Amino acid sequence: MTIEVESIDELRARVAQAGHLRGVVVQGLDLTGDDAAQALRAVSAEGAFFLGCRMTPPVEQRIRRTGGTVFPVFDNLPFNPYRAALYTPEELMRGYERGRRESLAATIDGQIYAYFSAHHQPDVPVPVLVGLACRIHDHAIDNALHNLLYPAVGSPKRVVGVMGGHRLRRDAEAFGQVARVAWRLVQQGYFIASGGGPGAMEAANLGAYMSVYSAADLQAALRALAAQPHYTDPHYFEKAYEVRDAYPNGQASLAIPTWFYGHEPTNLFSLHVAKYFANSLREDGLLAIAKHGVVYAPGSAGTVQEVFMDAAQNHYITFGAVSPMVFLGTRYWTQEKPVYPLLTALAGDRPYATMLALCDDEEAAVRFIVEHEPINISLL
Repeated sequence: MTIEVESIDELRARVAQAGHLRGVVVQGLDLTGDDAAQALRAVSAEGAFFLGCRMTPPVEQRIRRTGGTVFPVFDNLPFNPYRAALYTPEELMRGYERGRRESLAATIDGQIYAYFSAHHQPDVPVPVLVGLACRIHDHAIDNALHNLLYPAVGSPKRVVGVMGGHRLRRDAEAFGQVARVAWRLVQQGYFIASGGGPGAMEAANLGAYMSVYSAADLQAALRALAAQPHYTDPHYFEKAYEVRDAYPNGQASLAIPTWFYGHEPTNLFSLHVAKYFANSLREDGLLAIAKHGVVYAPGSAGTVQEVFMDAAQNHYITFGAVSPMVFLGTRYWTQEKPVYPLLTALAGDRPYATMLALCDDEEAAVRFIVEHEPINISLL
């Protein structure tokens, strides 16, 4: 079993308690200080791994000499591949000047997207070191996400995913509907996860954020956001900041966006952001963690793709559980995008046939999630 060490205090405690570093993974720490050097001098590094840690030449020499393995730091990157924690909206938006949309390019988020775009061109191989750095980063995000959902102290989070179109406007009735569903779900003890972008994804994270406030407060927030309804509007972010200023103590939820779709801004209401480079990891992972169900708001090709990815996980019981799939909007999902009839035919008499619901009513959607706990089944 490996033990992750993500602070100097943890490193010192491990040395003091165990007297060795076997099985320890030290991730992304600055080991150039005297405290770290003293702790490392006290023990052998045999069986330990140091990922992207900054260290003095004598410390590195001792680690290697005593059997430790050092994964080098990647220089000249706008991101830390070995990061030990998820992002926050504040970190990603660092460098943004409120009211000046053009300053988005200077943010941490904007710089990483520019780097990713410059090195991921159609039909052009990704440079080896760039590819390695991005993959190590995404593995680190996987690890940090697991730590959030399965804390060392307390119960695992009961995750419900909310999917839907990124083009859904803030002034649309469906936007408010998604926000109110998420608001109710959090009050029932669920933890909301979305794709992290604008549209239905922002509505989900907004509803979760506002769940510690009243229904009237949520409606006030929705009215404020509606003044800049589309994510390309010049003061789209400013309205989100105004809501957060007015309601500063919102409930945490999860956003899982990707720089593959980096032109879609990460919304500001999630508090925890697991942002990936690989969109495939992001989509499959988001559906996999939503063991207590997924609510589908109207969306286009991306949302429909997610529906059938989720259906495949349920159909083949890929992760050992069958989870609810709730579709908001009868007309949309049976006529405009007739996914629901195909899905029910696909399910047939398999266990997930009983976990499908079509709702126009927000309370009915929430009630279905509450009344249909995931069915844990051995892999077929």
